[in-house]
Amino acid sequence: MKKSKKQVLAIAVLMTGLLFTSALFGMAAAKQPQKLSIYYEELTAPEFVQAVEAAGGTCIIPIGVLEKHGPHLALGTDLIDVRQVAKLAAEREYTVIFPQYYFSQIFEAKHQPGAIAYSAELIWKVLQETCDELTLNGFKKIVLVNGHGGNNNFLPYFCQAQLAEKKDYAVILFQSQDNPDVNAQVEKLRKTQLSGHACEVETSMLLSHRPDLAHPERGALQSGADLDRLAGLPYSYTAIWWYAKYPNHYAGDGSQANPEIGTLLMNAEAEQLAALVRSLKKEKRIQELQDMFYQQAADPLKTKQ
Repeated sequence: MKKSKKQVLAIAVLMTGLLFTSALFGMAAAKQPQKLSIYYEELTAPEFVQAVEAAGGTCIIPIGVLEKHGPHLALGTDLIDVRQVAKLAAEREYTVIFPQYYFSQIFEAKHQPGAIAYSAELIWKVLQETCDELTLNGFKKIVLVNGHGGNNNFLPYFCQAQLAEKKDYAVILFQSQDNPDVNAQVEKLRKTQLSGHACEVETSMLLSHRPDLAHPERGALQSGADLDRLAGLPYSYTAIWWYAKYPNHYAGDGSQANPEIGTLLMNAEAEQLAALVRSLKKEKRIQELQDMFYQQAADPLKTKQ
């Protein structure tokens, strides 16, 4: 059917309006900032510059290890879990998460398949140089989040040793605190008492977000009992203490895992980590006090007594 001049004009006006509206939406979409990834390795170089600013100069290094976790959990359980906590925290308060970091102290597991036990000198140097490189790239507040019990002595000492030489950045070791409410809920759900390594609690944590890597049905294939083979040796510490107790590198019973336990614990820890990041974004006292310390340490005899 032949259209009248008025109809043709109306259609033309309508099409022009639609094209104009589409162009406006396109411009608006182009102007909207692209959501930045929380993962360091996923950022482009221009995005990285934006991420440093959005993170307030904070960066998280979730630290794990490669070691046996009983007969039923993945070798990288510590790293996988701690990165999940970091992810949950970064989703609450934006920060950047450093790539997978598994350079840790794990000499006590060298007798078990899959353990990668780097030398003490290497794990120190890699962590120090990682921090140094991060600060060159704008991160002045580096948060270490430990997921591995074998680092419980190493990391606090590493942080303390940062005072040996002047630095224009701060290294902060995240230290979570027990949440009484969460602990009460967990205790109601727990079926075992011994917690140590690949136990009910740790198995529950991995099971809560990576069930494909947790196999609690295999948890009873080996014993995680404490053999206490150094009983009667008081007032001492020796490197073989863990092996003396748990030669299977397994402490507890992972067969009783419950993903609800893992979800409770990981969310509670993530909330605390997010709170730390949030406070660090506004924090200036650490660097100010470090600078004051370095100045006095350069000439201790002039420090006011």
